[in-house]
Amino acid sequence: MLRWTRAWTLPYRGIGPSSSSFSRLPIAPSSSQGGTEPRPVPLSYKLLDGEAASPPLVFLHGLFGSKANFNSIAKALAQQTGRRVLTVDARNHGESPHSPDMSYEAMSKDLQDLLPQLGLVPCVLIGHSMGGRTAMLLALQRPELVERLIAVDISPVETTSSSNFPNYVAAMRAVDMANEASLSSARKLADERLRSVIQSASMRQFLLTNLVEVDGRFVWRLNLDALAQHLDKILDFPARQETYSGPTLFLRGGNSQFLPLSHYPEIRRLFPRAQMQTVPNASHWVHSDRPQDFMAAVQGFLA
Repeated sequence: MLRWTRAWTLPYRGIGPSSSSFSRLPIAPSSSQGGTEPRPVPLSYKLLDGEAASPPLVFLHGLFGSKANFNSIAKALAQQTGRRVLTVDARNHGESPHSPDMSYEAMSKDLQDLLPQLGLVPCVLIGHSMGGRTAMLLALQRPELVERLIAVDISPVETTSSSNFPNYVAAMRAVDMANEASLSSARKLADERLRSVIQSASMRQFLLTNLVEVDGRFVWRLNLDALAQHLDKILDFPARQETYSGPTLFLRGGNSQFLPLSHYPEIRRLFPRAQMQTVPNASHWVHSDRPQDFMAAVQGFLA
C-alpha cells in the first residue's frame, strides 16, 4: 500500500474543507549575505514510500506553485515505477518558511541539506520552470547527488521576454483584502482584481490556491516581497563554468516559448548529454496540460 510520510508540516487553512487553521506563516532566519554561503531553510515535503533499490524521484515545482502541483503524478509514478517519490515546497512557497533570500543558490542549498537527510541521494531530479533551474544548479554544484536530471520547459538562459510573471507579482501585491469577512469573499475579490491583468481563468485559479487565512486575515502564503526583489534573478540563471555529465532531459511544451532552439547551445555546453523532447499541445505547464504524455516521457527517460 502506498503511504505518504512528512518530515514536518505547518497546517494552514487553505482551499477546501479538509484544511486546518494555523496561527502564522513560518519565518526562517535571514540567510547569509555578502557573498557567504546561503543558509538552508527546513523545507516542507511529502514522501511516497517505495523500493530503496532504485534512485528516488524528486519533484520541484515552479514559481507560484507548491508540492501539491505534483500530487497526482507523484502517486501515479510511485505506483508505476515502485520508486520512492518526493515532492517539495520551495522556500517562500507552500508550507515552507519565508526567507528574504530567493536566489537559486539558496534554493539549491535547501535541497543539498534535505536530500541527504532523507537518504534520497543520488536521485532523479525533476524540476518545472523555477524548479527546473534549481535542479540544474544543484546538478552542476553537486553532481554526486543527482543520478539524472529532467528540466521541464525551462533552460539555463534568461527568459524575461517570455514571461508575464512580473505582472502577476505586481497584481497580487496590489490586492487589498483587509475588509473581507470570509475566504470565499477574499477569493472573489482577488479574482476580480487579478482579471484586469491576468485574462486566463485557469492561471488566476492557480494563483488563488496561494490565498490563505492567517490570524483572521486573508493573505498570500507566497512571500511576494522576496519574489519581487529577486524576480530578475529567478527569470535568469547563475553563470556557471562546470558541467553536469549525467543523463539529462529537457522536456518542452509544444505551445510554449520558454525553451526555444536558440537556447540549445548553452544547454549542451552545461549538460553535454542533454536530450531534447517536445510534448505536443502543451503550454509551459506541461505536466498539467498533458499529464499522461508527461509521465510517459519521464518513464521513457528512466528506462
